[in-house]
Amino acid sequence: MPDRPIAPPPRRARVAALASGGGSNLQALLDHLRALGDARAADVVLVAADKPTAGALARASSADIAAAVLDDPTDGDALGALLAAHDVDLVVLAGYLKLVPAVVTARFHGRMLNVHPALLPAFGGPGMYGQRVHRAVLASGARVSGPTVHFVDEHYDRGAIVAQWPVPVSAHDTPETLAARVLRAEHALLPRVVQAVAAGTVVLGRDGAVLGAFALPVDAAPFTLAGDAARLAPDLDVVLPAAP
Repeated sequence: MPDRPIAPPPRRARVAALASGGGSNLQALLDHLRALGDARAADVVLVAADKPTAGALARASSADIAAAVLDDPTDGDALGALLAAHDVDLVVLAGYLKLVPAVVTARFHGRMLNVHPALLPAFGGPGMYGQRVHRAVLASGARVSGPTVHFVDEHYDRGAIVAQWPVPVSAHDTPETLAARVLRAEHALLPRVVQAVAAGTVVLGRDGAVLGAFALPVDAAPFTLAGDAARLAPDLDVVLPAAP
């Protein structure tokens, strides 16, 4: 009997990351995909930033990934052409502070993700980024914050939520200490959502509902809110201890 032909490996999703700052979420994504090895469902093929000083561009260069500076972030045609030139399947906003033009969000409907440093729909919208978010959380008296990963539409922070990771807010927190704790959760959550969407295990349905699920690491069990609520904050502090 002749040997069966070997099926070609499935095509990995080609990811573009848009960033405005240092690119720590980009680095977390690159590290996670590298750790997955052949099991990864995506490769980052392009990093674009809205300013030439963005640290994410240096991270792209170090990883031999194509990098670009957006001359005009409001120019949807130029951004669309850049993504098309790199045959991009999935766009990840990794600390990108500009509003993506509607022509681009429409083209990548269900194929664009953003990470936000609070539990949406609270503390989101125009002007809510970075320390502004954490100051607002503290001013509200909330005792839980954390990152949200959501699909992107034409509005700031309005797309369908894929996943959230609750992080405790300490009575002694400052915007800086809270930001550091939430950022560690972002670094764990965003790469896993990207992998799930790239693999097709999480999709945005035609009705706008998020379908499917993704696996959190074993040590993320306390974050599911499915266990004893009285143990939630202590367990979170063990996994994501406050910065010294």
